[in-house]
Amino acid sequence: MSWLVLGGSGFVGSAVLRALRSSGIEASAAAAPRLTTTADTADAVGEAAGRIDTTALEAILQGHAVVVNAAGLATPSAGGGADLLGANALLPAVVARAAAAAGVRRFIHLSSAAVQGRTPMLDETDTVRPFSAYSRSKALGEQALALVAAGHPGLSVVTIRATSVQGQGRPTTAALARLARSPLASVAAPGSARSPVTSVEALADLVLAVGRHEGPVPPRVLQPWEGLTVRTALEAAGGRPRVLPAALCRLAIGSGYALSSVLRGRLDGSVRRVELMWFGQDQVPGWAAAQRIVPAARARDVLAGAQDERLEPDERLDRGPHAGPRDAART
Repeated sequence: MSWLVLGGSGFVGSAVLRALRSSGIEASAAAAPRLTTTADTADAVGEAAGRIDTTALEAILQGHAVVVNAAGLATPSAGGGADLLGANALLPAVVARAAAAAGVRRFIHLSSAAVQGRTPMLDETDTVRPFSAYSRSKALGEQALALVAAGHPGLSVVTIRATSVQGQGRPTTAALARLARSPLASVAAPGSARSPVTSVEALADLVLAVGRHEGPVPPRVLQPWEGLTVRTALEAAGGRPRVLPAALCRLAIGSGYALSSVLRGRLDGSVRRVELMWFGQDQVPGWAAAQRIVPAARARDVLAGAQDERLEPDERLDRGPHAGPRDAART
């Protein structure tokens, strides 16, 4: 069974390739096409996908049983734009159309739990609550992909919602370690809320399990929790977080979002990151737990081994000729 990973030279894609090859699966990587669109509804994105000639892409996908889309733009603080919508909303629908035409058995699209925004409990339903241009683009990608999937019942289409994915050499992981060791490290009392921090190795193992699953797979699969709380996540990264009054933290978050609304949402991403550090986010056990295929937890070890690194101005997921910034797949 041959696999193809779009965006396979980047952070998540390369981890998926390592997991596949270590399991004895024949796998290769390919660059994703660079697309742009101004479509801002699921129907409009689906229509735009239908107008794109996928002949060249079909030739690339031909002969592969499973195709993984690990490409996209990860710009949580972006103000939107045709590039963001093209990479995160249009690309999944285009690849799904090409995969169906090429005879692919299963198409796995890597999305982000950010599509559900500030919902208290992440789940695997089609309910989305995007709060930023980035999360809206990812939500549109899921919705447009669902429309394409409905028209191609012979193709198994699965969206994996990744949470806050960390890994060795990842600038965001180094930044998290620096934050954990700084005076800013803090949690809302009592500090026992679940943290969405997960490891790229666990995400890769989940992709492998979903692709190899013999039976039907639901349209959305949430990356399982790896057991860290907001406090133990910062402690694993070498921090000694202060425990702040929860009421004070809620007031600060509310004020932050209020200020951001005055600035047309420019601060939403930053405020959300602080909110996650203080309060985390709960999630349902999900399909993976029901199938007993929850990957081994590695997030604690990843954070413990994180070293300070200089943040790159442009994190690349796919360094091919159609490269785009890395899809962080984070909440």
